[in-house]
Amino acid sequence: MSLLANGLRQSSGRTAAFVTSAVLALLVAAGQLVGLVLLRGTASADSLAVLLIAVVALGWAFLPLFFPSGDETLDPTRLVMLPLRPGPMVSALLVASLLGIGPLFTLCLVTGAALALAHGAAGAAAAVAAVPLALLVCVALARAVAAANIRLLTSRKGRDLAVLSGLVIAVGVQFVSFGVQRLGQTGGLAALDPAAAVVRWIPPASALGAVDSASTGAYGAAAVQLALSAAALAGLLYGWQRSLTRLMTAPDGSTLAAAAEPTRRDRSTGLHRLLPGGRTGTVMQRSLRYVWRDPKTKMAWVSALVVGMIVPLFNALQGIGSIYLACFASGMLGIQMYNQFGQDTSAFWMVAQTIASPRDAYAELRARAMALLLITLPYTVLVTVATAAVLGDWRALPEALGIALGLLGAMMATGAVASARFPYSIPQDSAYKNVAPGQGGLAWISIFGGMIASALLCSPLIALTIWLNAANAESAIWVLLPLGAGYGALLVWGGLRLAAPQTAARLPEILAAVSKG
Repeated sequence: MSLLANGLRQSSGRTAAFVTSAVLALLVAAGQLVGLVLLRGTASADSLAVLLIAVVALGWAFLPLFFPSGDETLDPTRLVMLPLRPGPMVSALLVASLLGIGPLFTLCLVTGAALALAHGAAGAAAAVAAVPLALLVCVALARAVAAANIRLLTSRKGRDLAVLSGLVIAVGVQFVSFGVQRLGQTGGLAALDPAAAVVRWIPPASALGAVDSASTGAYGAAAVQLALSAAALAGLLYGWQRSLTRLMTAPDGSTLAAAAEPTRRDRSTGLHRLLPGGRTGTVMQRSLRYVWRDPKTKMAWVSALVVGMIVPLFNALQGIGSIYLACFASGMLGIQMYNQFGQDTSAFWMVAQTIASPRDAYAELRARAMALLLITLPYTVLVTVATAAVLGDWRALPEALGIALGLLGAMMATGAVASARFPYSIPQDSAYKNVAPGQGGLAWISIFGGMIASALLCSPLIALTIWLNAANAESAIWVLLPLGAGYGALLVWGGLRLAAPQTAARLPEILAAVSKG
């Protein structure tokens, strides 16, 4: 309570945000509680209640990994210097964990689920035991996971997880939307019964399953389900205590002596050995390392890869998609070519020292494009083939893949030009800001202007596809695949040739723009 109060005293904005989020959370929780109570006595109410608690428990397990700074008490290493034993610490921290918006929200959901399932004296008795048991399992699960990963959460790589939190939420929304649409197509909540039959034996959902079992007279099953949740709680508390003991006694990197001589990595092995020699290979390796190591670049790539596959495949699975939606993956991946110099931030001055002519600029841009194509080219083919397989539309695969490759080439070409003409800085002090203040117009012009230009560049290929389909020229459809691939390669070459002299001539302006943040 002191941590919460002191945190709210830091600023009025933080207090307003806390109060607003608390009010909204309580309103949603109250609505969920009323909705669950109204489901009492309806068919498949037990399936919905059990699965809802399972989803809530899943959130308790993983949200601390993405928002480690959301709760000041998640880091037990702050208590290492205090004369406290792990056993009493577990009890005290478990009670302290029940204070907050999250536990109250979960309590409302669990209570509503129990009220929807409890019938008769046996059901009510089981509900009295199930509600606190399910809540304690959720809270202990979050604490045990956080304690086991606290070294990661407080490191740089752990903070990188927070950058990906928005992606996880976006992907989760897609899955929820897909599930709701499937429920509507299959006739309601009865479609949940097979999954609920399994989940009702998994803690903490098994505690709510015990309420339903007791209400229907299956007292033995209810006892087993309650025992499973109790055993899970005991196991989590034991694991949590072991993690606390290890954190309070084991040395970490700050207390270990540095190695006498750091080992040198052999640069002749691994990916570097497979890349071309000279400047091309060096630039490609640098670009690929940005993708793997830089949090902002990694987030952009993971978002593009995941969303680029979800959109066409989910629509195909619902039977309302088209194989041409695979071009969405090409568009998402092609955007990664935009603002190539901005991702270097102020370190671009080192790259600028190596560019003395349009030829040097062309070599730099070509190598960056080749690094991107190592990922984007096979991925575009994979998504297009997977979409065709789900839809069973193999006849349209050559033309769809040809258009996708042509669009990818157009995006790479316009991205190279946009990188030279409209560079902007990417702030490094915030996980959620991708454009420095005052440069929003440059970002909009770069991305949306490039997308419009890419669509215009692909219009001849699209027009040819429409004409061949309108003329029923089935024997000539296959030509669109090599034609699209060749056209895309030609666009990439032309875009790089056009952007190279502009990059060499505008180096001071580019350096000033990307270093602003």
